[in-house]
Amino acid sequence: MKVVQTKKLKKTYHFGDTEVTALREVCLDIEEEEFIAVWGPSGSGKSTLCNLVGLLDTPTSGEVLIRETSAKDLNDAQRSDLRNSSIGFVFQNFNLIPVLTALENVMLPLQVTGVPVVEARERAQKLLQEVDLGDRMGHRPVKMSGGQQQRVAIARALVTNPLLVLADEPTANLDTKNANLIIDLMRRINRDCGAAFLFSTHDDRLLDRVDRRVHLQDGVIIEDDRRG
Repeated sequence: MKVVQTKKLKKTYHFGDTEVTALREVCLDIEEEEFIAVWGPSGSGKSTLCNLVGLLDTPTSGEVLIRETSAKDLNDAQRSDLRNSSIGFVFQNFNLIPVLTALENVMLPLQVTGVPVVEARERAQKLLQEVDLGDRMGHRPVKMSGGQQQRVAIARALVTNPLLVLADEPTANLDTKNANLIIDLMRRINRDCGAAFLFSTHDDRLLDRVDRRVHLQDGVIIEDDRRG
């Protein structure tokens, strides 16, 4: 079943009198359990595509459908609800809240949506154990390595049981050992939990491990390579 569909997505930015088209009628379907990388040179439209798929931005034309629900005519609150219930995010710089512990960072998306504290804590603890951070739950980000912080970020992305995890350069700031550990972890979660993963990446370590590579150039998909 399709988790996400994009239909003729176009995004144009205006900088004074200058008009820049970042995406040009991009059509992309993402199925359940897919493990996909979007790649291409800087300025190819990767981040724009991910922001639109993640409902963080709106297209100039075209539409995004999440499980056949179009975001086109939703108001801001409805878009936020759809995003929070369907999509998890993992960022290059982790984006953890420094004053919160690992456990509190993972609990936060649930608390924002009104999940009771006891339930939020139980779900966050379970995920932190699954990413091998059961002994780091009370640590703040500054007391954790880059690889550990990224595992907290992955747990946070998964705590709402999303259909899709969007990951922006998730291995870019990690050494090879930690990058491979993170890739192994995301691959295992993808297979065990069934969440689809969509990566924006330049990292060959990750490109070599995905099942599908979508090559963007100048806002257009020039190759969609399904491997295996």
